[in-house]
Amino acid sequence: MKKATLLWIDLEMTGLDPEKDKILEVAAIATDINLNRIADYQAVIKVNDALIESRMVGPFWEQNAKTRDALKNQNAIGQPVKKVEQDLIQFIKQYFGKTVYLAGNSVHQDRKFIERETPKLNELLHYRMLDVSAWKIYFENAKGKKFTKPENHRALDDINGSIEELKWYLTFLK
Repeated sequence: MKKATLLWIDLEMTGLDPEKDKILEVAAIATDINLNRIADYQAVIKVNDALIESRMVGPFWEQNAKTRDALKNQNAIGQPVKKVEQDLIQFIKQYFGKTVYLAGNSVHQDRKFIERETPKLNELLHYRMLDVSAWKIYFENAKGKKFTKPENHRALDDINGSIEELKWYLTFLK
């Protein structure tokens, strides 16, 4: 079996503060360096209902009420974060070789949550990351090229969008 190189991860959280917020949903796609999909993983993480109610407020969540409500509703079927961490470690062991590069859009923000909530998973990740946001900055500002992807704010949809976005940027390098 071909080994993966890129671990595309997207997290949906109660907010963006890793000190106060928690991961609600995680999706991962394993690809090779040429962005060929090898496997994927999804999970819902159980979070304290009071935390959800207190943190999922404000303009962002008001503008994304449908997503907010879906994330709240699925919380009842969530698993403990340590169980999800173990599943992701097994996912890496099954599909990856020695080096695991984290990939995604603004993936440094997801990494903060990974470091805090799933430290054993974090230990398996290389310090280098492939951040599609860097490509976005360059192409929008230097080349006037803009990729528009749906902003569903659901983990698996967002990863698929990030992979498609990077593929689009790469077409300009041929």
